[in-house]
Amino acid sequence: MRPRPRNTGKGGLVRPYVVTDGRAHPTRNTLDLVTLLIAATDLPLAGLSPEKRRLMELCLPGSLSVAEVAGHLALPVSVTKVLIADLIDSGHIVARPPIPPAQQTEAQLLQEVLDGLRARL
Repeated sequence: MRPRPRNTGKGGLVRPYVVTDGRAHPTRNTLDLVTLLIAATDLPLAGLSPEKRRLMELCLPGSLSVAEVAGHLALPVSVTKVLIADLIDSGHIVARPPIPPAQQTEAQLLQEVLDGLRARL
């Protein structure tokens, strides 16, 4: 399935390969849909494409996942990953794996804590 052209809202369409300078694959294959993106605040945005600048603006207040950024940009995830990889390479974005879910605490450990608290009270 081919990515659809993106409507710029100004009467024109931008094809995904134009946004990525003709590249179909990111420079790194470590980006997952739930990878968290954090924008660097000390690098200038001058010289970035409009899509990369918007991506930076989205990530500046905090962190977003790859899927969230793709949704906000209204771009296919594959195109978004190419843009993100470029920004990682230039130091504008830092990618972090998602925070793993907390492990379940064993019932026996919880019982021992409860017994200890009851003994003190």
